[in-house]
Amino acid sequence: MMTTFLPADPLVVSGWSATSPYGLGAQPFTDGVRQQRSAVTAAEPGTAGPFDRAGRIPDFDARTVLGRKGTRSMDRATAIAVATTAALLESAGPGLTADHPEEIGMVLGTGHGSVQSIMDFTRDALAGDKPFHVDPARFPNTVMNRAAGQSAIWHSIKGPNTTVAGGRLTGLLGLRYASRLLRQGHCAAVLCGAVEEFSVDRAWLEYRGSLAGSPHGRPAGPLGEGCALFLLEPAGRALAYGRTPLATIAAARFLAFSRPEGAQHAVARAVTEALKEADVPAGDVRLVVPSDLGGALGAREEAALDEVLAGHTPNRHRLRSLLGDASAASSAFQLAAALALAAPGDTVLVTSVDPDGQAGCVVLRAGA
Repeated sequence: MMTTFLPADPLVVSGWSATSPYGLGAQPFTDGVRQQRSAVTAAEPGTAGPFDRAGRIPDFDARTVLGRKGTRSMDRATAIAVATTAALLESAGPGLTADHPEEIGMVLGTGHGSVQSIMDFTRDALAGDKPFHVDPARFPNTVMNRAAGQSAIWHSIKGPNTTVAGGRLTGLLGLRYASRLLRQGHCAAVLCGAVEEFSVDRAWLEYRGSLAGSPHGRPAGPLGEGCALFLLEPAGRALAYGRTPLATIAAARFLAFSRPEGAQHAVARAVTEALKEADVPAGDVRLVVPSDLGGALGAREEAALDEVLAGHTPNRHRLRSLLGDASAASSAFQLAAALALAAPGDTVLVTSVDPDGQAGCVVLRAGA
């Protein structure tokens, strides 16, 4: 039977891990962002599409990290997600999935799934002697929820399994969705986050998309990749299992805007409402992790923060120049950076804005 907790029991992040251009695990990520060290490196011609640099996970190979069994046809995004899930489960301690795996849910965000797999499968269907002369073992990699499903199967996570796609806000939206699953009693704990793989085809898609133009502005490259996952559960459950709450989810807000000039108002309103819900004065915010999108849209996000936090100068930590543009995994990395950088008791604000017309934020209180 599922363990129940009071509805007022705050939801906390009690564990996290990341697979990033800094390497495998939370510690390399923490060290990298604290040192402000760039993990974007020069790329050999032809290996990064139209870009000459990329933020890739160093020496990542599915068979090396996960073993040969079950990885022959596994796409890169799925392998990254499965490996990150393994690291998080290990750090969470024994018993998370062993006792009642049906109580554990998974919410994993992505952009398109594996762009490389989709392109390869489509190319084979068009270039082969007959459209159906394709490798059926590779078809599952073209489905958006492949990474979430395989991560759950691989690690025996049997609760609700959801894939979320929301552009650069994906990680924040996944956290919000996971919170709703918990509040409505669908599971006792949730692994939530987002994954994005690097591939030449994705690089060209991002580049061509930026050339096509967007009413909201869309700078391109260099690209990054990786996955950040968080264990979200009621505070009482975390303490009962010996896990220390790392941060409390205090509030979240998401808004849409239809015109470029509306982005600043949307971000400012989302932040204002979230701080009000969290009962946090603007002057108490100690750390801000914006999306660092760049271009006109990024400038409007920064202007909105200046507007809401007027007279206050909390530290702003930007990741895009350190990791590259991680697209759907961007805000998940922002959350990870917030956990890595915040001191106990700090109020942290994570904001994001997307060229498709979405803005949002999450307010965290670091520590128990």
